[in-house]
Amino acid sequence: MGDMSLKDVAAIAGVSVRTVSNVVNRFPHVAPDTRARVERALEQLNYRPNLAARNLRRGRSGLIGLVVPEIDSPYFSEVAAHLVLAAEERSWTVLVDQTGGDPARERAFLEGAAAGFVDGLVFSPWGLGAADLRRGAEDIPLVLLGERTSDGVADHIAVDNVAAAVEATEHLIGSGRRRIAAIGLQPHLTNETARLRLEGYRASLRAAGHPSDEQLEIRVAALHRPDGAAAMRSLLTLPEPPDAVFCFNDQLALGAMRAARDAGLDVPRDLAVVGFDDIEDGRYSFPSLTTVSPDKWAIAVRALECLAERLDGKRSESARDIVVSHRLIVRESSGPAGSP
Repeated sequence: MGDMSLKDVAAIAGVSVRTVSNVVNRFPHVAPDTRARVERALEQLNYRPNLAARNLRRGRSGLIGLVVPEIDSPYFSEVAAHLVLAAEERSWTVLVDQTGGDPARERAFLEGAAAGFVDGLVFSPWGLGAADLRRGAEDIPLVLLGERTSDGVADHIAVDNVAAAVEATEHLIGSGRRRIAAIGLQPHLTNETARLRLEGYRASLRAAGHPSDEQLEIRVAALHRPDGAAAMRSLLTLPEPPDAVFCFNDQLALGAMRAARDAGLDVPRDLAVVGFDDIEDGRYSFPSLTTVSPDKWAIAVRALECLAERLDGKRSESARDIVVSHRLIVRESSGPAGSP
C-alpha cells in the first residue's frame, strides 16, 4: 500500500518514486520547485508516510525517553519543552516520566529502556550510583543531565556548577554583604549538583576572607518553595541572621524571599537573595530574582546530538563531559546593602 501511494504521488507530480521518497524522508538534495510539486501531490492525496514501518526497517521506534525527578519542577519542565522542540526537528517523539529521585524507579526506567521501549534515554538521576548508570549505558544510548557520580559512565551535560556558584557568591560579596547563607544542601542524594554549588560558595567566601559558618549552610529535603521558606525561617532565628542568601535553585529562593518578607524584612535592603535556574517565575516575582541562568536550549540540543551520534554508531569511544554555558542575571533581589 505504501509503494502504491508513492507511485500515485509520483504520477501526479511527474517525478520518480525515488524523488517522492526523498521528499517524504526530508532528504535535502531535491530542487525547490520539484519539492514543492511533490508536496502539493502529497497534500492532494492526503498521503501519510508509514512511520512505524520506516522505523522498523531502520531498527528504531522513533521514540526517546526523558526521565526527570520532578515534572512539576519549573526547571525540568522548561528543559522538557526545549527537548520536545529539538526532537521534532529530528522527527523524534519524546516520552516523559518522573522518578521522584527514587533509586528503584530510576533503575526500572533504565531496564525498561534497555528492553527496547525507546531508542535512547535522556536521564537526570538523583538516586542511582555509578554502577547502575554504567550498566544502563552499556544497554542503551544514554545521556545524563546534572552532575553524575563518577567519570566515564555515560555522555553527560551540565553547567559548571562550581564556577556558577562562585559568581553568585562573589556578586553578593561585591554588593557589601557580610553574612552570606547557602540554602540547598542535599547530602542524602548521590547527585552531586548541590555539593558542587556548596564548593563554589565556600571557595568564594574563602577568597574574600569571609569566615565559614556551618550554621549558615542549610540542608533541605526537597528543592521546593516551602523548603526555601522553612530554611529562611530557621536562619532568621540565629543570633546573627544573614544579610544575604544564595539558594541552590529558584524555587528555594522564591520561598526564602516570601519568608523574609513575612518576617518584616525588606529584600534587598535587609536581605539580598540569589537563585539558580532562571525559571520564569523569578522574572515576575516582586522583587524580581537575581539568578544563574543555564543555557537550557543548549542542554536539550546537545543531549539529542549525543543520542543521535550513539544511535548512528558514530561514537564508540569513552563518554563525554559536555559543559554548557551559564550567566548571572542580576535583577532586583540582590541590590547593594541598604538599597531600597
